[in-house]
Amino acid sequence: MADALLFNPHTYDPAHFDPETRRLLRATVDWFETRGKRRLIEDYRNRAWLGDFLAFAAKENLFATFLTPASAAGQEDQRWDTARIAALNEIFGFYGLDYWYAWQVTILGLGPVWQSDNAAARARAAELLAQGEVFAFGLSEKTHGADIYSTDMLLEPDGDGGFRATGSKYYIGNGNAAGLVSVFGRRTDVEGPDGYVFFAADSRHPAYHLVKNVVDSSKYVSEFRLEDYPVGAEDVLHTGRAAFDAALNTVNVGKFNLCTASIGICEHAMYEAVTHAHNRVLYGRPVTAFPHVRRELADAYVRLVGMKLFSDRAVDYFRSAGPEDRRYLLFNPMTKMKVTTEGEKVIDLMWDVIAAKGFEKDTYFANAAVEIRGLPKLEGTVHVNLALILKFMRNHLLEPVEYAPVPTRHDAADDAFLFRQGPARGLGSVRFHDWRPAYDAYAAVPNVARFREQADALCEFVATAAPDEEQSRDLDLLLAVGQLFALVVHGQLILEQARLTGLDEDVLDELFAVLVRDFSAHAVELHGKDSATGQQQAWALGAVRRPVVDAARSARVWERVEALSGSYEMAP
Repeated sequence: MADALLFNPHTYDPAHFDPETRRLLRATVDWFETRGKRRLIEDYRNRAWLGDFLAFAAKENLFATFLTPASAAGQEDQRWDTARIAALNEIFGFYGLDYWYAWQVTILGLGPVWQSDNAAARARAAELLAQGEVFAFGLSEKTHGADIYSTDMLLEPDGDGGFRATGSKYYIGNGNAAGLVSVFGRRTDVEGPDGYVFFAADSRHPAYHLVKNVVDSSKYVSEFRLEDYPVGAEDVLHTGRAAFDAALNTVNVGKFNLCTASIGICEHAMYEAVTHAHNRVLYGRPVTAFPHVRRELADAYVRLVGMKLFSDRAVDYFRSAGPEDRRYLLFNPMTKMKVTTEGEKVIDLMWDVIAAKGFEKDTYFANAAVEIRGLPKLEGTVHVNLALILKFMRNHLLEPVEYAPVPTRHDAADDAFLFRQGPARGLGSVRFHDWRPAYDAYAAVPNVARFREQADALCEFVATAAPDEEQSRDLDLLLAVGQLFALVVHGQLILEQARLTGLDEDVLDELFAVLVRDFSAHAVELHGKDSATGQQQAWALGAVRRPVVDAARSARVWERVEALSGSYEMAP
């Protein structure tokens, strides 16, 4: 019997979605399964462009259906629905990050367009989607990275109300084939933020020069250069501060996709790893008979379940967001930072078990071990996102406010707020519901109770021993504090989703045993920081806890892991 907590193509039926969404998700799975594992791996090794995949997506109207908001829709089933977008991320990750990447950078390229008041550009984007085109997001540059304050893409007025754009962009996915590239630049005749411009360019225009693919991969991550590129009024998406906000708000939408792609990668790799380990005999017994192997695979399994629970619950807050509820601004960098780094841990745990098998060229795992590293590094580094979530720590831990409960959001609704998020500032004013009731509901689960002790200790730290003004300039110290806070938020949404889905309490208890160990490890790290005060050092050691050990519980969870052996194998 398939594990209901993990995606399995053999049994997948997303019955909680509307019929057309179910059809498209299932059709995507069937397309990959029909192509088979050999072709999947060969295309990855040969760095083949994704032409056949994009042809399939165009034929099924996949991107147009999932990525056209209702305000621009030409068909009934078109909407921007974060729940089904997340489901497709997981599928793409399961089969290969190259496929996900072409879709992900299309989402980023569409962000400035769907936020724009330029009706002509919006209609053009909808038509290009309907034709099966992909999109690109021309923000970062070779010299400045994503530092948009320093862009060298220059727009010179042409005297007729338009501009001529000249400059380079670097690390731009789909830049080789995009029907529309959303490009960020600045006017030469206006100083400061008022000079920013987001405009639409076409990669097929003669003034658009494709330089190269900057990575050795099927993912086409381009460097391109515009030389005297004509930008008419119909091409301008945003000007001034609105262009700056469109850039940041687009990243808010796009980086949420990283978590579910990471989940898909880990799921496919886990089927391979458990099947291999359980069927390999060493010293007269299966590899999975060794206690350390069981612990590593069980830890990988519960971490993966935690990734899924957190991400699924975060979808609900994304979809329920509005001007008066911006809690998603914390949960979003959490999915990008915490879930993707958990994905790395899951792969590493399994790789320690399967060892040399993880290098073999006929495995999915060999691809997964490489690709899982990319997700924590895209759309802002882990450090950038950790620093971001620290802005919310005091309000979240110490100053909760009342909100109406957020339900599970699988409804066929358009998430229109994501394209009218407004100014990208005011993070310190975002308020949160009380995190404690989620923990209280599982107070009888031993390791949830143990972790709650650590969460309460963190509140004491923030209230009595928080970094002072001088320490607040020590990012190394702050990042250690951020890891502790991230664990509390991670646990909260896991528990909320566990309650909504009726998660097996053995799995939950085993998962929180891992989180207790993680909190203790980060506390010890904080203790060792150069600038930690004596009070902070004493607090850190006092926050260390040992998980509650229960051999019978661990054995029952191991049975779930063991049952994954042979439960899925991709067709050859």
